[in-house]
Amino acid sequence: MTSKTILITGANKSIGYETARQLGHLGHRIWLGCRDIARGTAAAESLVAQGHDVRFLSIDVTQDDSVLAAAAHVQDEDGRLDVLINNAGISGMAHTTPSQQPISDIRAVYETNVFGPVRVTQAFLPLLKAAGHGVVVMVSSGLGSLGWLSDPDNQFYGVNILGYNSSKSALNAITVAFAKEFASFGIRVDAIDPGYTATDFNNHSGYRHVEQAAAGVVWLATRNPSGISGRFYFDQEQIPW
Repeated sequence: MTSKTILITGANKSIGYETARQLGHLGHRIWLGCRDIARGTAAAESLVAQGHDVRFLSIDVTQDDSVLAAAAHVQDEDGRLDVLINNAGISGMAHTTPSQQPISDIRAVYETNVFGPVRVTQAFLPLLKAAGHGVVVMVSSGLGSLGWLSDPDNQFYGVNILGYNSSKSALNAITVAFAKEFASFGIRVDAIDPGYTATDFNNHSGYRHVEQAAAGVVWLATRNPSGISGRFYFDQEQIPW
């Protein structure tokens, strides 16, 4: 298997960290993206100590200057990016009803979960083009599936979180838009639902473990880049938008 250069945002812990570990185990070079320098450096050093080719990359997905500087750094070091995994995300005020969630909180969620992946994908597009057949993975959520959320028989039907849910629905729409444009560049763009996973994100209330969640991301990141683009997956199966 040919080694690939892969960037994972929000990768200092939980699903992002485990995704880096699994991809490192497969022999890929990983850029471990994180806005907190101390935490990101410690996470990268931990993975290096395990024998993986991992480098810390300072990147705050909400800041133009930070993202552009990160892209310039990867350009200088590697000159290409085979896989971009937009993993960074926040939940916002998850226990607030839609009618009570402050606009300021919704805006903060969108800045990270929606504008962040757009900002990063746009900045790293030249490096993805340089790779020849790049891949972009959007780490979304089943809570962004309008098909699931509108189905009374689905487990997520009663999870009515305005800011977070709609941010992931928006990310899904962004996935489709980029997939259409990037097809002419030979770049595949897809979204993945890692499932309800026990992490700090949900106070470890999820029923899945990070190894399961990361395995789905790794599968999507390492699929044949010339395959069908613009799809939404969970456990290697296509799910409704």
